[in-house]
Amino acid sequence: MRKRAAVLCGAAVIVAGTFTAVPAEASAPHSAPKLTWKGCGTTNYPTLQCASLKVPLDHTNPHGQQITLALSRVPHTAKKYQGPLLVNPGGPGGSGLTLAGFVASTLPKEVAAQYDVIGFDPRGVGKSKPALTCKPGYFNPVRPDSVPSTPAIEKANLQRAKSFAKACGDKYADLLPYINTISAVQDMDSIRHALGAQRINYFGYSYGTYLGAVYAKLFPERVRRLVLDSVVDPTGVWYEDNLAQDYAFNDRHLAFMAWVAKHHATYKLGTDPAKIEAKWYAMRAALAKKPAGGKVGAAELEDTFLPGGYYNGYWPYLAEAFAAYVGDKNTDPLVEAYDNFAAVDAAGDNSYSIYTSVQCRDADWPRDWEQWRDDNWAVYAKAPFMTWSNAWYNAPCAFWPTDSLEPVDVANGELPPVLLFQATGDAATPYHGAVTVHRMLHNSSLVVEQGGQNHGISLSGNACLDKHLAKYLADGTVPRSGGEVDAVCDALPDPKPLSSTSSASSRGTTLHGLLGFRG
Repeated sequence: MRKRAAVLCGAAVIVAGTFTAVPAEASAPHSAPKLTWKGCGTTNYPTLQCASLKVPLDHTNPHGQQITLALSRVPHTAKKYQGPLLVNPGGPGGSGLTLAGFVASTLPKEVAAQYDVIGFDPRGVGKSKPALTCKPGYFNPVRPDSVPSTPAIEKANLQRAKSFAKACGDKYADLLPYINTISAVQDMDSIRHALGAQRINYFGYSYGTYLGAVYAKLFPERVRRLVLDSVVDPTGVWYEDNLAQDYAFNDRHLAFMAWVAKHHATYKLGTDPAKIEAKWYAMRAALAKKPAGGKVGAAELEDTFLPGGYYNGYWPYLAEAFAAYVGDKNTDPLVEAYDNFAAVDAAGDNSYSIYTSVQCRDADWPRDWEQWRDDNWAVYAKAPFMTWSNAWYNAPCAFWPTDSLEPVDVANGELPPVLLFQATGDAATPYHGAVTVHRMLHNSSLVVEQGGQNHGISLSGNACLDKHLAKYLADGTVPRSGGEVDAVCDALPDPKPLSSTSSASSRGTTLHGLLGFRG
Protein backbone atom coordinates (compact mmCIF):
# COMPACT_ATOMS: atom_id res chain seq x y z
CA MET A 1 0.00 0.00 0.00
CA ARG A 2 2.81 2.38 0.84
CA LYS A 3 6.52 2.07 0.20
CA ARG A 4 8.71 1.90 3.27
CA ALA A 5 12.43 1.75 3.80
CA ALA A 6 13.89 -1.71 3.40
CA VAL A 7 16.81 -1.12 5.75
CA LEU A 8 16.32 -1.03 9.51
CA CYS A 9 17.81 2.10 11.00
CA GLY A 10 19.21 1.88 14.50
CA ALA A 11 17.28 -1.27 15.39
CA ALA A 12 17.14 -2.02 19.09
CA VAL A 13 19.29 -4.78 20.52
CA ILE A 14 17.12 -7.27 22.43
CA VAL A 15 18.74 -8.84 25.49
CA ALA A 16 16.65 -11.00 27.83
CA GLY A 17 13.44 -9.16 27.07
CA THR A 18 14.99 -5.70 27.12
CA PHE A 19 16.70 -3.50 24.61
CA THR A 20 19.17 -0.68 24.73
CA ALA A 21 17.77 2.14 26.82
CA VAL A 22 19.35 5.06 24.98
CA PRO A 23 20.05 4.51 21.29
CA ALA A 24 22.63 6.78 19.73
CA GLU A 25 20.08 8.96 17.97
CA ALA A 26 18.35 9.73 21.28
CA SER A 27 21.42 10.37 23.41
CA ALA A 28 21.03 14.13 22.97
CA PRO A 29 18.15 16.31 21.88
CA HIS A 30 18.05 17.17 18.19
CA SER A 31 17.32 20.63 16.93
CA ALA A 32 13.90 21.07 15.38
CA PRO A 33 14.33 23.77 12.76
CA LYS A 34 10.83 23.31 11.38
CA LEU A 35 9.12 23.83 14.72
CA THR A 36 8.84 26.97 16.82
CA TRP A 37 7.74 26.13 20.35
CA LYS A 38 5.90 28.72 22.41
CA GLY A 39 4.60 28.51 25.94
CA CYS A 40 0.93 27.49 26.17
CA GLY A 41 0.89 26.23 29.73
CA THR A 42 -2.28 25.77 31.74
CA THR A 43 -2.89 25.74 35.47
CA ASN A 44 -2.63 21.95 35.51
CA TYR A 45 0.20 21.70 32.99
CA PRO A 46 2.30 24.87 33.25
CA THR A 47 5.28 23.60 31.22
CA LEU A 48 3.24 22.77 28.14
CA GLN A 49 4.50 24.27 24.87
CA CYS A 50 2.78 24.49 21.48
CA ALA A 51 3.88 24.58 17.85
CA SER A 52 2.43 23.97 14.40
CA LEU A 53 3.69 21.95 11.46
CA LYS A 54 2.69 22.09 7.81
CA VAL A 55 2.27 18.72 6.09
CA PRO A 56 0.99 17.72 2.66
CA LEU A 57 -2.72 17.02 2.37
CA ASP A 58 -1.69 14.23 0.00
CA HIS A 59 1.61 12.67 1.03
CA THR A 60 2.10 11.29 -2.49
CA ASN A 61 2.21 14.93 -3.65
CA PRO A 62 4.51 16.53 -1.05
CA HIS A 63 4.64 19.90 -2.81
CA GLY A 64 0.89 20.15 -3.26
CA GLN A 65 -1.73 21.58 -0.90
CA GLN A 66 -0.53 21.89 2.68
CA ILE A 67 -2.48 21.56 5.92
CA THR A 68 -1.40 22.43 9.46
CA LEU A 69 -1.04 20.15 12.47
CA ALA A 70 -1.22 21.54 16.01
CA LEU A 71 1.42 20.07 18.33
CA SER A 72 2.12 20.26 22.05
CA ARG A 73 5.18 19.35 24.08
CA VAL A 74 6.38 18.91 27.62
CA PRO A 75 10.16 19.04 27.13
CA HIS A 76 12.56 16.64 28.81
CA THR A 77 14.55 17.91 31.77
CA ALA A 78 16.93 15.02 32.50
CA LYS A 79 20.43 14.63 31.14
CA LYS A 80 19.48 11.20 29.89
CA TYR A 81 17.27 11.82 26.87
CA GLN A 82 15.26 9.03 25.27
CA GLY A 83 13.67 10.96 22.43
CA PRO A 84 10.11 12.05 21.69
CA LEU A 85 7.13 10.18 23.14
CA LEU A 86 4.09 10.81 20.94
CA VAL A 87 0.74 10.32 22.70
CA ASN A 88 -2.74 9.89 21.25
CA PRO A 89 -6.10 9.62 23.07
CA GLY A 90 -8.01 7.76 20.36
CA GLY A 91 -11.23 8.61 18.63
CA PRO A 92 -10.60 8.89 15.75
CA GLY A 93 -11.15 12.57 16.31
CA GLY A 94 -9.62 13.00 19.75
CA SER A 95 -7.41 15.99 20.52
CA GLY A 96 -4.06 15.02 22.00
CA LEU A 97 -2.73 18.43 22.99
CA THR A 98 -3.69 18.27 26.67
CA LEU A 99 -2.93 14.54 26.91
CA ALA A 100 0.77 15.37 26.61
CA GLY A 101 0.53 17.39 29.81
CA PHE A 102 -1.38 14.63 31.58
CA VAL A 103 1.05 11.88 30.58
CA ALA A 104 4.11 13.94 31.47
CA SER A 105 2.70 14.82 34.89
CA THR A 106 1.36 11.35 35.71
CA LEU A 107 4.34 9.19 34.80
CA PRO A 108 7.01 8.93 37.49
CA LYS A 109 9.00 12.16 37.36
CA GLU A 110 12.31 10.45 36.69
CA VAL A 111 10.80 8.65 33.68
CA ALA A 112 8.88 11.57 32.20
CA ALA A 113 11.95 13.79 32.53
CA GLN A 114 13.77 11.63 29.96
CA TYR A 115 11.27 12.26 27.16
CA ASP A 116 9.85 15.09 25.16
CA VAL A 117 6.19 14.18 25.54
CA ILE A 118 4.51 15.21 22.30
CA GLY A 119 0.77 15.67 21.84
CA PHE A 120 -0.89 16.42 18.53
CA ASP A 121 -4.26 17.10 17.00
CA PRO A 122 -4.49 14.73 14.03
CA ARG A 123 -5.41 16.19 10.66
CA GLY A 124 -8.81 17.84 10.74
CA VAL A 125 -9.02 17.82 14.54
CA GLY A 126 -9.22 20.66 17.03
CA LYS A 127 -6.55 23.29 16.52
CA SER A 128 -5.17 21.66 13.38
CA LYS A 129 -6.23 23.47 10.22
CA PRO A 130 -8.53 23.04 8.50
CA ALA A 131 -10.66 21.56 11.28
CA LEU A 132 -13.68 19.72 9.89
CA THR A 133 -17.22 20.23 11.14
CA CYS A 134 -19.67 18.70 8.70
CA LYS A 135 -22.98 19.61 10.32
CA PRO A 136 -22.98 21.76 13.47
CA GLY A 137 -25.66 20.79 15.95
CA TYR A 138 -26.13 17.29 14.51
CA PHE A 139 -26.63 15.89 18.01
CA ASN A 140 -28.86 18.67 19.32
CA PRO A 141 -31.74 17.28 21.38
CA VAL A 142 -34.28 15.89 21.06
CA ARG A 143 -33.35 13.31 18.42
CA PRO A 144 -35.55 10.48 17.18
CA ASP A 145 -35.68 7.37 19.35
CA SER A 146 -32.69 5.22 18.39
CA VAL A 147 -34.69 1.99 18.33
CA PRO A 148 -36.46 1.95 14.93
CA SER A 149 -39.62 0.32 16.25
CA THR A 150 -41.73 1.92 13.51
CA PRO A 151 -41.00 2.70 9.84
CA ALA A 152 -41.36 6.40 10.63
CA ILE A 153 -38.65 6.28 13.32
CA GLU A 154 -36.33 4.35 11.04
CA LYS A 155 -36.95 6.81 8.20
CA ALA A 156 -36.20 9.78 10.47
CA ASN A 157 -32.91 8.27 11.60
CA LEU A 158 -31.95 7.28 8.07
CA GLN A 159 -32.60 10.79 6.86
CA ARG A 160 -30.37 12.17 9.59
CA ALA A 161 -27.52 9.83 8.64
CA LYS A 162 -27.87 10.59 4.92
CA SER A 163 -27.96 14.32 5.58
CA PHE A 164 -24.77 14.15 7.62
CA ALA A 165 -22.91 12.22 4.93
CA LYS A 166 -24.13 14.64 2.28
CA ALA A 167 -23.10 17.66 4.36
CA CYS A 168 -19.58 16.26 4.71
CA GLY A 169 -19.35 15.61 0.99
CA ASP A 170 -20.70 19.04 0.09
CA LYS A 171 -18.33 20.92 2.43
CA TYR A 172 -15.17 18.82 2.20
CA ALA A 173 -15.15 16.93 -1.10
CA ASP A 174 -11.47 17.79 -1.66
CA LEU A 175 -10.41 16.81 1.85
CA LEU A 176 -12.34 13.62 2.64
CA PRO A 177 -10.16 11.27 0.54
CA TYR A 178 -7.23 12.25 2.78
CA ILE A 179 -8.91 11.95 6.17
CA ASN A 180 -7.96 8.41 7.13
CA THR A 181 -5.63 6.43 9.34
CA ILE A 182 -2.87 5.98 6.76
CA SER A 183 -2.67 9.73 6.14
CA ALA A 184 -2.60 10.38 9.90
CA VAL A 185 0.24 7.87 10.25
CA GLN A 186 2.19 9.64 7.51
CA ASP A 187 1.61 12.88 9.43
CA MET A 188 3.13 11.22 12.49
CA ASP A 189 6.24 10.45 10.50
CA SER A 190 6.37 14.08 9.39
CA ILE A 191 6.24 15.04 13.07
CA ARG A 192 9.10 12.62 13.76
CA HIS A 193 11.16 14.21 10.98
CA ALA A 194 10.42 17.74 12.20
CA LEU A 195 11.52 16.73 15.70
CA GLY A 196 14.85 15.56 14.29
CA ALA A 197 14.38 12.03 15.61
CA GLN A 198 15.35 8.89 13.74
CA ARG A 199 12.85 6.90 15.80
CA ILE A 200 9.86 7.70 17.97
CA ASN A 201 8.35 6.32 21.12
CA TYR A 202 4.56 6.08 21.00
CA PHE A 203 1.78 5.70 23.58
CA GLY A 204 -1.80 5.38 22.31
CA TYR A 205 -5.16 4.62 23.85
CA SER A 206 -8.19 3.10 22.11
CA TYR A 207 -8.23 4.01 18.39
CA GLY A 208 -4.74 5.30 19.12
CA THR A 209 -3.68 1.65 19.38
CA TYR A 210 -4.70 1.08 15.77
CA LEU A 211 -2.97 4.31 14.76
CA GLY A 212 0.21 3.09 16.48
CA ALA A 213 -0.01 -0.40 14.99
CA VAL A 214 -0.45 1.02 11.49
CA TYR A 215 2.49 3.38 12.02
CA ALA A 216 4.58 0.41 13.12
CA LYS A 217 3.54 -1.52 10.02
CA LEU A 218 4.41 1.26 7.57
CA PHE A 219 7.51 2.48 9.42
CA PRO A 220 8.84 -0.40 11.55
CA GLU A 221 12.38 0.96 11.44
CA ARG A 222 11.11 4.20 12.99
CA VAL A 223 9.68 2.58 16.13
CA ARG A 224 11.71 2.61 19.34
CA ARG A 225 9.06 1.88 21.97
CA LEU A 226 5.36 1.25 21.46
CA VAL A 227 2.65 1.21 24.16
CA LEU A 228 -0.91 0.29 23.16
CA ASP A 229 -3.62 0.58 25.84
CA SER A 230 -7.16 -0.80 25.28
CA VAL A 231 -6.46 -2.45 21.98
CA VAL A 232 -8.57 -2.22 18.82
CA ASP A 233 -9.12 -5.49 16.96
CA PRO A 234 -7.55 -4.63 13.59
CA THR A 235 -9.23 -7.59 11.89
CA GLY A 236 -12.70 -6.09 12.40
CA VAL A 237 -12.29 -2.47 11.32
CA TRP A 238 -14.75 -1.01 11.51
CA TYR A 239 -18.20 -2.54 10.95
CA GLU A 240 -17.57 -5.83 12.76
CA ASP A 241 -15.78 -4.09 15.62
CA ASN A 242 -18.82 -1.90 16.23
CA LEU A 243 -21.14 -4.89 16.38
CA ALA A 244 -18.79 -6.58 18.85
CA GLN A 245 -18.93 -3.48 21.05
CA ASP A 246 -22.69 -3.78 21.42
CA TYR A 247 -22.52 -7.07 23.34
CA ALA A 248 -19.72 -5.77 25.56
CA PHE A 249 -21.49 -2.50 26.38
CA ASN A 250 -24.63 -4.42 27.29
CA ASP A 251 -22.55 -6.46 29.73
CA ARG A 252 -21.20 -3.26 31.25
CA HIS A 253 -24.74 -1.87 31.61
CA LEU A 254 -25.77 -5.06 33.44
CA ALA A 255 -22.74 -4.68 35.70
CA PHE A 256 -23.89 -1.16 36.51
CA MET A 257 -27.35 -2.51 37.39
CA ALA A 258 -25.73 -5.03 39.75
CA TRP A 259 -23.69 -2.25 41.35
CA VAL A 260 -26.84 -0.18 41.91
CA ALA A 261 -28.49 -3.22 43.50
CA LYS A 262 -25.50 -3.63 45.82
CA HIS A 263 -26.01 -0.06 46.98
CA HIS A 264 -29.76 -0.21 47.54
CA ALA A 265 -29.29 1.57 50.87
CA THR A 266 -28.14 4.63 48.95
CA TYR A 267 -30.23 4.56 45.79
CA LYS A 268 -33.43 2.78 46.94
CA LEU A 269 -33.88 1.09 43.57
CA GLY A 270 -34.04 -2.47 44.86
CA THR A 271 -31.69 -5.40 45.34
CA ASP A 272 -32.57 -7.40 42.20
CA PRO A 273 -30.46 -6.27 39.20
CA ALA A 274 -33.04 -7.59 36.72
CA LYS A 275 -35.81 -5.54 38.31
CA ILE A 276 -33.56 -2.48 38.39
CA GLU A 277 -32.84 -2.99 34.69
CA ALA A 278 -36.59 -3.09 34.06
CA LYS A 279 -36.90 0.26 35.85
CA TRP A 280 -34.16 1.69 33.62
CA TYR A 281 -35.98 0.63 30.46
CA ALA A 282 -39.24 1.95 31.88
CA MET A 283 -37.47 5.28 32.40
CA ARG A 284 -36.30 5.12 28.81
CA ALA A 285 -39.83 4.48 27.55
CA ALA A 286 -41.19 7.38 29.60
CA LEU A 287 -38.51 9.76 28.31
CA ALA A 288 -39.29 8.75 24.74
CA LYS A 289 -42.76 10.18 25.32
CA LYS A 290 -41.79 13.12 27.53
CA PRO A 291 -38.11 14.18 27.45
CA ALA A 292 -36.67 15.37 30.73
CA GLY A 293 -36.19 19.12 30.75
CA GLY A 294 -37.33 19.13 27.14
CA LYS A 295 -34.00 17.67 26.02
CA VAL A 296 -33.29 14.21 27.46
CA GLY A 297 -35.30 11.79 25.37
CA ALA A 298 -34.60 8.10 24.83
CA ALA A 299 -31.63 8.68 22.52
CA GLU A 300 -30.13 11.27 24.87
CA LEU A 301 -30.61 8.91 27.83
CA GLU A 302 -28.49 6.30 26.05
CA ASP A 303 -25.84 8.93 25.37
CA THR A 304 -25.87 9.89 29.06
CA PHE A 305 -25.36 6.37 30.38
CA LEU A 306 -22.91 5.24 27.68
CA PRO A 307 -19.90 6.82 29.47
CA GLY A 308 -20.55 4.45 32.37
CA GLY A 309 -19.61 1.65 30.01
CA TYR A 310 -16.24 3.29 29.40
CA TYR A 311 -15.43 4.18 33.00
CA ASN A 312 -17.15 3.01 36.17
CA GLY A 313 -16.04 6.15 37.98
CA TYR A 314 -19.14 7.73 36.46
CA TRP A 315 -21.49 5.18 38.02
CA PRO A 316 -22.23 7.12 41.23
CA TYR A 317 -23.34 10.18 39.25
CA LEU A 318 -25.47 8.12 36.87
CA ALA A 319 -27.02 6.17 39.73
CA GLU A 320 -28.03 9.37 41.51
CA ALA A 321 -29.70 10.68 38.35
CA PHE A 322 -31.45 7.35 37.81
CA ALA A 323 -32.67 7.19 41.42
CA ALA A 324 -33.89 10.78 41.43
CA TYR A 325 -35.98 10.21 38.31
CA VAL A 326 -37.48 6.87 39.43
CA GLY A 327 -37.86 7.58 43.12
CA ASP A 328 -38.66 11.28 43.26
CA LYS A 329 -39.79 12.12 39.71
CA ASN A 330 -36.99 14.68 39.78
CA THR A 331 -35.51 15.24 36.33
CA ASP A 332 -32.89 17.83 37.32
CA PRO A 333 -30.05 15.39 38.10
CA LEU A 334 -30.73 13.55 34.83
CA VAL A 335 -30.54 16.78 32.84
CA GLU A 336 -27.34 17.68 34.70
CA ALA A 337 -25.84 14.27 33.91
CA TYR A 338 -26.73 14.73 30.24
CA ASP A 339 -25.10 18.16 30.22
CA ASN A 340 -21.96 16.77 31.89
CA PHE A 341 -21.54 13.49 30.02
CA ALA A 342 -23.46 13.60 26.75
CA ALA A 343 -24.14 17.08 25.41
CA VAL A 344 -22.13 17.69 22.24
CA ASP A 345 -20.43 21.07 21.88
CA ALA A 346 -18.50 22.51 18.92
CA ALA A 347 -15.46 20.39 19.76
CA GLY A 348 -17.72 17.34 19.81
CA ASP A 349 -19.15 18.25 16.41
CA ASN A 350 -15.60 18.42 15.08
CA SER A 351 -14.60 15.16 16.73
CA TYR A 352 -17.59 13.31 15.27
CA SER A 353 -16.89 14.71 11.81
CA ILE A 354 -13.38 13.24 11.96
CA TYR A 355 -14.62 10.01 13.51
CA THR A 356 -16.94 9.38 10.60
CA SER A 357 -14.50 10.67 7.98
CA VAL A 358 -11.76 8.30 9.14
CA GLN A 359 -13.86 5.24 9.83
CA CYS A 360 -15.93 5.53 6.67
CA ARG A 361 -12.79 5.93 4.54
CA ASP A 362 -10.59 3.37 6.29
CA ALA A 363 -12.50 0.24 5.34
CA ASP A 364 -15.53 -1.12 3.53
CA TRP A 365 -18.94 -0.65 5.12
CA PRO A 366 -22.15 -2.27 3.89
CA ARG A 367 -23.86 0.07 1.44
CA ASP A 368 -27.11 -1.90 1.60
CA TRP A 369 -29.18 -0.71 4.55
CA GLU A 370 -30.96 -4.05 4.65
CA GLN A 371 -27.75 -5.62 5.99
CA TRP A 372 -27.45 -3.00 8.72
CA ARG A 373 -31.09 -3.55 9.67
CA ASP A 374 -30.76 -7.35 9.83
CA ASP A 375 -27.45 -7.34 11.69
CA ASN A 376 -28.45 -4.77 14.27
CA TRP A 377 -31.85 -6.27 15.04
CA ALA A 378 -30.09 -9.61 15.57
CA VAL A 379 -27.62 -8.06 18.00
CA TYR A 380 -30.33 -5.95 19.69
CA ALA A 381 -32.24 -9.12 20.60
CA LYS A 382 -29.34 -10.10 22.86
CA ALA A 383 -27.83 -6.72 23.69
CA PRO A 384 -30.42 -3.93 23.67
CA PHE A 385 -28.59 -1.26 25.66
CA MET A 386 -26.71 0.57 22.89
CA THR A 387 -26.99 -1.50 19.73
CA TRP A 388 -29.16 0.90 17.78
CA SER A 389 -27.52 3.98 19.26
CA ASN A 390 -24.20 2.65 17.97
CA ALA A 391 -25.71 1.76 14.61
CA TRP A 392 -27.00 5.29 13.99
CA TYR A 393 -23.73 6.78 15.22
CA ASN A 394 -21.96 4.92 12.41
CA ALA A 395 -24.78 4.94 9.86
CA PRO A 396 -23.37 7.82 7.75
CA CYS A 397 -20.79 5.28 6.54
CA ALA A 398 -23.57 3.52 4.60
CA PHE A 399 -23.93 6.67 2.51
CA TRP A 400 -20.40 8.10 2.62
CA PRO A 401 -19.38 10.17 -0.42
CA THR A 402 -15.91 8.63 -0.81
CA ASP A 403 -14.89 5.09 -1.65
CA SER A 404 -13.06 2.95 0.90
CA LEU A 405 -9.45 1.96 1.40
CA GLU A 406 -8.27 -1.52 2.29
CA PRO A 407 -7.69 -2.11 6.02
CA VAL A 408 -4.04 -2.41 7.01
CA ASP A 409 -2.74 -5.83 8.02
CA VAL A 410 -0.75 -4.81 11.09
CA ALA A 411 0.98 -8.19 11.56
CA ASN A 412 4.60 -7.34 12.29
CA GLY A 413 7.76 -9.25 13.09
CA GLU A 414 10.16 -6.32 12.72
CA LEU A 415 9.59 -4.44 15.96
CA PRO A 416 11.46 -4.09 19.25
CA PRO A 417 9.53 -5.16 22.35
CA VAL A 418 5.99 -3.74 22.42
CA LEU A 419 3.80 -3.35 25.53
CA LEU A 420 0.04 -3.94 25.42
CA PHE A 421 -2.48 -3.18 28.19
CA GLN A 422 -6.01 -4.58 28.30
CA ALA A 423 -8.85 -4.92 30.81
CA THR A 424 -10.80 -8.16 30.59
CA GLY A 425 -14.15 -6.34 30.74
CA ASP A 426 -13.39 -3.44 28.39
CA ALA A 427 -16.48 -2.68 26.31
CA ALA A 428 -15.18 -0.23 23.71
CA THR A 429 -12.29 -2.50 22.69
CA PRO A 430 -13.26 -6.00 23.84
CA TYR A 431 -10.57 -8.29 25.23
CA HIS A 432 -10.17 -10.52 22.19
CA GLY A 433 -8.76 -7.60 20.20
CA ALA A 434 -5.75 -7.36 22.49
CA VAL A 435 -5.15 -11.11 22.24
CA THR A 436 -5.32 -10.82 18.46
CA VAL A 437 -2.81 -7.95 18.34
CA HIS A 438 -0.53 -9.75 20.80
CA ARG A 439 -0.33 -12.60 18.28
CA MET A 440 0.11 -10.27 15.31
CA LEU A 441 2.92 -8.22 16.88
CA HIS A 442 5.48 -10.96 17.38
CA ASN A 443 7.59 -9.16 19.95
CA SER A 444 4.76 -7.84 22.10
CA SER A 445 3.93 -8.45 25.75
CA LEU A 446 0.34 -8.34 27.03
CA VAL A 447 -0.44 -7.03 30.52
CA VAL A 448 -4.02 -7.79 31.56
CA GLU A 449 -6.11 -6.09 34.22
CA GLN A 450 -8.06 -9.10 35.49
CA GLY A 451 -11.66 -8.13 36.19
CA GLY A 452 -11.01 -4.62 34.94
CA GLN A 453 -14.03 -2.94 33.42
CA ASN A 454 -12.68 0.30 32.08
CA HIS A 455 -11.42 1.51 28.73
CA GLY A 456 -8.05 3.19 29.12
CA ILE A 457 -6.38 1.65 32.15
CA SER A 458 -2.76 2.73 32.48
CA LEU A 459 -2.12 6.02 34.29
CA SER A 460 -5.63 5.64 35.73
CA GLY A 461 -4.71 4.78 39.31
CA ASN A 462 -3.68 1.09 39.09
CA ALA A 463 -0.15 0.98 40.53
CA CYS A 464 0.53 -2.51 39.17
CA LEU A 465 -0.20 -1.48 35.58
CA ASP A 466 1.71 1.76 35.97
CA LYS A 467 4.77 -0.09 37.27
CA HIS A 468 4.95 -2.09 34.04
CA LEU A 469 4.55 1.09 31.99
CA ALA A 470 7.25 2.94 33.93
CA LYS A 471 9.75 0.07 33.67
CA TYR A 472 9.21 -0.19 29.93
CA LEU A 473 9.64 3.52 29.32
CA ALA A 474 12.63 3.65 31.66
CA ASP A 475 14.73 0.88 30.11
CA GLY A 476 12.65 -1.19 27.69
CA THR A 477 11.84 -3.99 30.13
CA VAL A 478 8.70 -5.98 29.36
CA PRO A 479 7.23 -9.00 31.16
CA ARG A 480 7.52 -12.33 29.36
CA SER A 481 5.57 -15.50 30.17
CA GLY A 482 5.58 -17.27 26.83
CA GLY A 483 1.81 -17.63 27.05
CA GLU A 484 -1.24 -15.68 25.92
CA VAL A 485 -0.82 -13.25 28.81
CA ASP A 486 2.55 -12.04 30.08
CA ALA A 487 1.48 -10.35 33.31
CA VAL A 488 -1.73 -9.95 35.30
CA CYS A 489 -2.77 -7.06 37.53
CA ASP A 490 -5.83 -7.09 39.77
CA ALA A 491 -8.53 -4.56 38.93
CA LEU A 492 -9.19 -1.58 41.12
CA PRO A 493 -12.22 -1.93 43.40
CA ASP A 494 -15.58 -0.67 42.21
CA PRO A 495 -16.40 2.94 43.06
CA LYS A 496 -18.39 3.86 46.15
CA PRO A 497 -21.44 6.11 46.21
CA LEU A 498 -20.56 9.77 46.04
CA SER A 499 -20.37 10.42 49.76
CA SER A 500 -17.31 8.21 50.03
CA THR A 501 -15.72 8.34 46.58
CA SER A 502 -12.03 7.60 46.99
CA SER A 503 -9.35 9.99 45.84
CA ALA A 504 -7.92 7.19 43.69
CA SER A 505 -10.68 7.81 41.16
CA SER A 506 -9.62 11.39 40.46
CA ARG A 507 -6.76 10.45 38.15
CA GLY A 508 -9.03 8.08 36.27
CA THR A 509 -11.65 10.79 35.92
CA THR A 510 -9.07 13.18 34.48
CA LEU A 511 -7.82 10.59 32.01
CA HIS A 512 -11.30 9.59 30.85
CA GLY A 513 -12.22 13.21 30.38
CA LEU A 514 -9.31 13.43 27.94
CA LEU A 515 -10.08 10.15 26.17
CA GLY A 516 -13.74 10.94 25.60
CA PHE A 517 -16.29 8.39 24.42
CA ARG A 518 -17.06 6.41 21.29
CA GLY A 519 -13.29 6.08 20.91
